[in-house]
Amino acid sequence: MMDLKEENPRALELRISRGFNLASFNPHGISTFIDSDDTVYLFVVNHPEFKNTVEIFKFEEEENFLLHLKTIKHELLPSVNDIIAVGPAHFYATNDHYFSDPFLKYLETYLNLHWTNVVYYSPNEVKVVAEGFDSANGINISPDKKYIYVADILAHEIHVLEKHPNMNLTQLKVLKLDTLVNNLSIDPSSGDILVGCHPNGQKLFIYDPNNPPSSEVLRIQNILSEKPTVTTVYANNGSVLQGSSVASVYDRKLLIGTLYHRALYCQF
Repeated sequence: MMDLKEENPRALELRISRGFNLASFNPHGISTFIDSDDTVYLFVVNHPEFKNTVEIFKFEEEENFLLHLKTIKHELLPSVNDIIAVGPAHFYATNDHYFSDPFLKYLETYLNLHWTNVVYYSPNEVKVVAEGFDSANGINISPDKKYIYVADILAHEIHVLEKHPNMNLTQLKVLKLDTLVNNLSIDPSSGDILVGCHPNGQKLFIYDPNNPPSSEVLRIQNILSEKPTVTTVYANNGSVLQGSSVASVYDRKLLIGTLYHRALYCQF
């Protein structure tokens, strides 16, 4: 956890309640939901021993402590990548592959099957709400809660989907970019989308320390308009930051995460 209201914020590891299996904890996508009574729920995509679960925690602010509430597994969540919480036990999640078996995953990507999807989960109903992606990756929601944004990393696209009262989604538009789009976050002050990107995907998978993967963060303004504005917020050839995957902004402070390198904190 980082408190970006502090003058010099530092990353603090949160303690997790006893009984939760920390040894196999392999966190991936992450999202928070703040209830009407100000309870903060933290949702974490987890891959314990190459399986797929979603863990729900309650954040105890006074003690900087996470109380584990629930582990969710479901056949419609075979390869979960990212998650956006929309209720205390309700979320949309992306599957970046249709299969969970490693060989079938490879085959699926090689054959370019477009079988990945977005799933809505609630305690009463679980359903596929969008499909046909190359590899559905980052997911987020507009500040007014009307639209869901999905990054299709292999297609270099961001999909804008309208959310309906029954939680189904219909596609409104697709924004094509000339970079691999990984995770999406929302600027709370403007509603702009910040995108962690990979300008050269090949360098990610065939790592060469002498020619490391570069980093790129894009800002997308007015995505619902006919001509959204796309600007570069951060770019580096890998000398400082390798393989940017996500960027969060708060009050002119930017935090950039990576696939397997480090995090970078910037003020602008």
